Amino acid sequence: MSHAMPRAEGHWLPHDSHLLRLLTFNLQVGIQTSAYHHYLTRSWQHLLPHPRRLDRLAMMSDVLKDFDLVGLQEVDGGSFRSNHVNQVEYLASKAKFPHHYQQLNRNLGRVAQHSNGLLSRLKPTQLMEHRLPGTLPGRGAIHAQFGTGPDALHLFVAHLALGYRTRSRQLDYLSEIISPLHHVVVMGDLNCTPEQLHSHDRFCAALPLDPVLPPLSYPSWQPRRALDHILLSRSLAATEVRVLDQLFSDHLPIAVDITLPAACIAALGNR
Repeated sequence: MSHAMPRAEGHWLPHDSHLLRLLTFNLQVGIQTSAYHHYLTRSWQHLLPHPRRLDRLAMMSDVLKDFDLVGLQEVDGGSFRSNHVNQVEYLASKAKFPHHYQQLNRNLGRVAQHSNGLLSRLKPTQLMEHRLPGTLPGRGAIHAQFGTGPDALHLFVAHLALGYRTRSRQLDYLSEIISPLHHVVVMGDLNCTPEQLHSHDRFCAALPLDPVLPPLSYPSWQPRRALDHILLSRSLAATEVRVLDQLFSDHLPIAVDITLPAACIAALGNR
């Protein structure tokens, strides 16, 4: 099921009318991780506040401000562990994004508010929230539409499950939504390698993928696996794909510059 947010009027592109700068980042609620043993010794930070967490978020915002659309995973919506700071709102404010959206996926009350987030310099026409299937609840995807009609731009920010079977069901779910759409971006921590992703026939049929290999993003201190992705329909051309320097998390941010086709520009109202 999806929950539709109210429509908003007006669209703009912030710089080059054909270019968008995209970034996806699993920020692990601002926990600094630079070795496997930190998963144990710093696990308390998933439940308790840390005095430097806000400083880390401020440093992240200095990087995020150079992008147009940012997908965030493992952000906190304002609980005890984050010093009651909604991390999506904080990053949007510090990096001066006029539009942001938080999807609360796992609500642990005052202790933790596990969320996905979207930061945008474009005003969405529509925002939808998808609860992804799984044995355990708590995985979701944000679906933002920019523009109207068949040439609108559709952006999905997702955080998929660790297990193969559940992840396959989640890709099936997304495939059904994506199939009728034309200009599509899927970004997030998909918890699978490019090889695993390309073996999922239904998803690849729904979103014919450009053969752009994502850089290695996990673990951040010694990257060995490409788990974070920005996937594009063939109508969208990637002009640059890169991995950014470590920003404290156990994942590295992935960035892509994309070129929009003329029909998509027209649908955004940027004529």
